Amino acid sequence: MRRSLVSPAVRLALLAGSTCLLAACGGGTVSNVGKLSSDSDVSANAPVGKVDSQPLPGAAAAGDTIGTGAVKVALILPLTSANGQPSLVGQSMRNAANLALSESGSTDLTILVKDDHSDPDGARNAAQAALGDGAELFIGPLFAPDVREAGKVARGAGKPMIAFSTDTSTASRGSYLLSFLIESYVDRIVDYAAAKGKKSIAALIPDNDYGRVADAEFEQEAAKKHMRVQSIEHYSPQTLQVSVKKVAALGDQIDSLFIPEQADAMPAMSEALLAAGLDGKRVQIMGTGLWNDARVLNLPALQGAWFAAPENGGFNSFAARYRAKYNADPTRIATLSYDAVSLAAALAKMQGSQRFSETVLLNKSGFNGADGVFRFRGDGLNDRGLAVLQINGGSAAPVSPAPRNFNGGSAT
Repeated sequence: MRRSLVSPAVRLALLAGSTCLLAACGGGTVSNVGKLSSDSDVSANAPVGKVDSQPLPGAAAAGDTIGTGAVKVALILPLTSANGQPSLVGQSMRNAANLALSESGSTDLTILVKDDHSDPDGARNAAQAALGDGAELFIGPLFAPDVREAGKVARGAGKPMIAFSTDTSTASRGSYLLSFLIESYVDRIVDYAAAKGKKSIAALIPDNDYGRVADAEFEQEAAKKHMRVQSIEHYSPQTLQVSVKKVAALGDQIDSLFIPEQADAMPAMSEALLAAGLDGKRVQIMGTGLWNDARVLNLPALQGAWFAAPENGGFNSFAARYRAKYNADPTRIATLSYDAVSLAAALAKMQGSQRFSETVLLNKSGFNGADGVFRFRGDGLNDRGLAVLQINGGSAAPVSPAPRNFNGGSAT
């Protein structure tokens, strides 16, 4: 990603021929400002694996505020886990929000930080408290059951929500998901494979929530791109080797293989692929953004494999600034909180009383955040500009860069 020549604070610029705005967060370009479990919301959101919980420097107690501006925005996060222990994920996202507001230079916002205690009742209570405090916009929660409960409060009050769940059933008009959606990963990698001339594909699908969502989207997108799906093998850890052998036996009937698997399960997959003699030089192996993980990038069977993910430059820039401020590494999904607060600060500054209106939030040109360009859709889902990366020698490099804009096209 091109290095910005200005500060990493949020910047806004009117797009030519558009009344909407593009918000640029740290690491952005200069010119442009399925049902899943709670654990799945964290892992599926992230282009890399989960991080173990531990105390995190800089986190504040539940119920604190960030900023002193007149515009109040709720930030509902799992600052504590269900067992009452501090949550690394929630605290990291709170720190990212603080970083975003400080880098924006905004004096317009007060962020009302509320702890949902990783619990639906806690999320509902947090949303009600924030509404009583005057919140105009709700950011968060993270987990799907919590998003549903907080969303009821937000919708009842006619307030928009920008949430972080990967469960698309939590999205609706006015309740927008900023998360990295499984469906977006699948669409991007299948579309790229078709564009590169791949015509006959198989899939190895884990028998879990993530796999089921990926499978449904894979079959739909492959059909759109007129790719022949020769075989779909659903597997558990116990049946992995048998399923891989069945796919390997297809031989020249396939030119590509899709494996939407979590990073921590890929070492076993790599061993099974090698044992079955499945040649990654003959059959193009493909996955999702969860492969952007050191545990995957060095695996022998995956050298040359493709996966869809945000480009790394934006997150790396964000992480460096986060480390400088907090002397700790952020969780991978902390950029979601950073981008949401950055967007809220920019809109509060530039859009006046319409700052969080549907017209502004559904800007067809989108917004440019730490992980690239994104936009909200009318159904509450999002479009993201994702790259296709190729694994080679322990690293991943773009073979198809992420788009820098949506060219003003419609968000369906």
